Amino acid sequence: MDLKERRQIDAARQNAAKVKSHARPWRSVFALVFAVIAATISRSARTAASSPAFYQTTFRALGHTGTEVLADAAAVAFCLLAALATVGLAAKAREALQPKIGTSHAAVIRYAIVLLGSLATILITLQLFNIAVMQLLVGAGFATVLVGIAAQQSLSNLFAGNVLLLARPVDVGDQVRLTSGPLGGQFLGTVTEIGITYVRLDTPDGPFHLPNSQVLAAAIGPAGNSTPDGH
Repeated sequence: MDLKERRQIDAARQNAAKVKSHARPWRSVFALVFAVIAATISRSARTAASSPAFYQTTFRALGHTGTEVLADAAAVAFCLLAALATVGLAAKAREALQPKIGTSHAAVIRYAIVLLGSLATILITLQLFNIAVMQLLVGAGFATVLVGIAAQQSLSNLFAGNVLLLARPVDVGDQVRLTSGPLGGQFLGTVTEIGITYVRLDTPDGPFHLPNSQVLAAAIGPAGNSTPDGH
């Protein structure tokens, strides 16, 4: 294989990757639309099967058993299609946001979309199967409170990272002077990364990883021309 043929193959692969990337969001949208249709069919069939006037509904030709089977099958189809749509849309959101907000925060948004979409999919699927979800919600709320108490510091850094992302008091590449009592004084350096829970600051004494919550509460200003005497 000569160099020209290799370049043609590489170009064909790049074009195929671009086409696949452009087609991905449409597949997710179609999956979401079909999921809504499946949920509507499942709910309608379930309601008709339990109705006293069943033989006056459009499902009477299937009989009670056939209508119940249709409701169950449509509920399963909704669960699968909604899961595919959630994963696809989350991946597309990360791909679109990563050049603007960085890899770490784009990953957080992707995980948030997957988490919320999965939770909504599970709850709707349980409702389509006529399973009471109130007790599950109460248990989940209690578990969330316990997890929140146990991971208070980590969650604080996570939320502070989102605030830093939106408010942007600092950005990657900025040379800043950061003053904070809880952090032990003053830091002077260049912001090289704003992660999920920590901000990396390159100083003359080496890199420091500062918790997002402490950076958010610190006094931040331009580095100026002076050099730090401590940190």
